[in-house]
Amino acid sequence: MTEKIKIKELERVVIRFSGDSGDGMQLVGTMFSNLSAELGNEIITFPDFPAEIRAPHGTLSGVSGFQMQVGSKNVYTPGDKADVLVAMNPAALKVNAQYLKPDSVVIIDTDSFQTADLEKALFKTDDPFKELGLNSVQVVAAAITQMCKDSLEGLSDNKQALKSRNIFALGLVCWLFNRPLYIVEKLLTAKFKKKADILQANLLVLQAGFNYGHNIHASISSYRIETISHKKGFYTDINGNKATAYGLIAASEKAGLPLFLSSYPITPATDIMQELTIRKELGVKVIQAEDEIAGICMAIGASFAGNLAATSTSGPGLALKSEALGLAVMAEIPLVVIDVQRSGPSTGLPTKSEQTDLMQALYGRNGESPAVVISAISPTDCFDAAFWASKIALEHLTPVILLTDGYIANGSSAWQIPELEEYPEIKPPFVKPEQIEGWTPYQRNPENDVRYWAIPGTEGFAHRIGGLEKNSVTSAISTDPDNHQEMVILRQEKLDKIANYIPLQEVLGDEDADVLVVGWGGTFGHLYEAVQTIQNTGKKVAFAHFRFISPLPKNAEEILRKYKKVIVIEQNLGQFAGYLRAKIGGFNPYQFNRVKGQPFVVARLVEEISKIINNEL
Repeated sequence: MTEKIKIKELERVVIRFSGDSGDGMQLVGTMFSNLSAELGNEIITFPDFPAEIRAPHGTLSGVSGFQMQVGSKNVYTPGDKADVLVAMNPAALKVNAQYLKPDSVVIIDTDSFQTADLEKALFKTDDPFKELGLNSVQVVAAAITQMCKDSLEGLSDNKQALKSRNIFALGLVCWLFNRPLYIVEKLLTAKFKKKADILQANLLVLQAGFNYGHNIHASISSYRIETISHKKGFYTDINGNKATAYGLIAASEKAGLPLFLSSYPITPATDIMQELTIRKELGVKVIQAEDEIAGICMAIGASFAGNLAATSTSGPGLALKSEALGLAVMAEIPLVVIDVQRSGPSTGLPTKSEQTDLMQALYGRNGESPAVVISAISPTDCFDAAFWASKIALEHLTPVILLTDGYIANGSSAWQIPELEEYPEIKPPFVKPEQIEGWTPYQRNPENDVRYWAIPGTEGFAHRIGGLEKNSVTSAISTDPDNHQEMVILRQEKLDKIANYIPLQEVLGDEDADVLVVGWGGTFGHLYEAVQTIQNTGKKVAFAHFRFISPLPKNAEEILRKYKKVIVIEQNLGQFAGYLRAKIGGFNPYQFNRVKGQPFVVARLVEEISKIINNEL
């Protein structure tokens, strides 16, 4: 008698791989997301690292996770709760139990669920599912460790079998979602092409996991996710840090200037530097500096010499760079400073994500020291945001702070590789030979107040600039109070006029709504999904998500005054809301703030927004 196979057809599904930080969860999560992107699915991923470098094996503090949402369309977040959880040990199950949907599938390695393992994870009984109240989940209890050993008997030792457990689980998940193995085999071959024995072991274990799924097909539900036709082009799975690096390279090409980056390694920004290091064939120059201050100072020197110069960091590093950043403001030198925000203060939660550096980016310098601040809204948008940051810096001779965050920097989504000719030209305001007569360093274009840029060594344009206030005409050092007042105002007016060169703010959702949801930065996907969920209930709501923060888009005030209720939602205690109050007199929005180091929960956002719509707050 043929057993009936249970197949769930889903538009979207949430999968989470979880285990110890050494169990390879990030690797298999990335491979499955790459597989899904190549098959035409939309994806959003969320790598969730422990803060400890290597916590004791099997403990709650050492759990590492990789969550993704895969679907045919309308995928904006990695999902609130999982349809499928791979838990390589009891600690992974315990940490993630709260994120499971009813009737979800939980795959465990029974060899890692022995009494000693349960005790490490602080379970009090030998039945972790009953203890956690997980009575409706579908459990796939597989002796993964032993099956890996059996698959590799005579070929590899037990140490390699233990390292391959994640690949067995990946094979099982590929079966669960009706995914072909050939793409994963290609990815494994690329990763281990110089290690033939490890490659052979992983390919065998991958097939074993897939075959095991066939043997148990009647005991659990499997899933089918339909794909849809996308715009023709080349697609890849890309994370925010890599997209940021590519955006800088694209801007360098458009400007015709060499790209220079000097940075000090810091979580979660280091990958930007590492990605650019391997792009020497594109003329990229990278220096790993001895500290954060050296990193920005070298970038300022490179910019003065005529490079597109950038430095990358996180919140603690941005604090250290503040004095040199003021030098770039005073000297009016183009510079891109990338701040991949993480949880603070101080070292805080270095592997977790927040939006808590906004006030530091806006005002964290001595004196009247205005800088442009923009924010990326998704992993793929990091490309456009880095391009815009470079364009503004080079065309307006100003430092630009680009804010991303750990969530979008490490997370990934499917990205159509853009055509560079579709992007605008970048035209720095270089001096021209006909300007030699009577030229001074602070001569400005009257349309945008930008001074003309003379690269050192350009004949006839010798000049001096620096961190001491200069005379607005001669550039000689000046302590004249009226001159200082004039220069302070000029630098601020130059920044304010950048609003004439950036896009107007868009509003999504219902044009005739009374309620506007406002966000900025990497929370876009969660807020947009929450707004769409509310719209699907028949309620009207509009949504404005800000990429450009300083200066604000020219129509920002008009938009914010249009609605009866405005709700500013952010992962801090109200920094953007406070900034908007300061910029727009009489503006007093509702707020929803969470600072947990984790992405928003869409269901919670829907609840809070609905309360305000329904006049319950």
